[in-house]
Amino acid sequence: MSETRTTEPVFPAGRYGKRRSGRRRPVLPIVAIVLVVAVSLMVSIKLFQQFGQTDYDPQIVGWQEPSDAVMTIEFNVSVPAGGAAECLLRARDYDGYQVGSRTVVLRAPAGEKSIKAREDVPTTARASVGDVVNCRPAQ
Repeated sequence: MSETRTTEPVFPAGRYGKRRSGRRRPVLPIVAIVLVVAVSLMVSIKLFQQFGQTDYDPQIVGWQEPSDAVMTIEFNVSVPAGGAAECLLRARDYDGYQVGSRTVVLRAPAGEKSIKAREDVPTTARASVGDVVNCRPAQ
């Protein structure tokens, strides 16, 4: 039987540049990737603490258009016991364009965790949909 031996190829000197022996991993890109992931994680945690899982949860009950100049929005807001909420209400027309908005401050009775509200939003045209855009702690 014959035996085959593998050998390194021989290249002419100076023709292909300096050859590296072995495999070396670049350290700088790995450190940069780890750093970017760590910073992204810290920013995500900070934003979640600031904006995520709010205690102020609005729920639309309904809306009415008593006239072309006003829309009545009925909604409930969950708040911490005895808390107050500042809510942004919006009225939109049939095409989805905003035709009116209003910010209201609502206070829950002592010990209560829910606020039931019915508020009027002045409009510039006939509205067809009422929204509670968001609610946050009142200042």
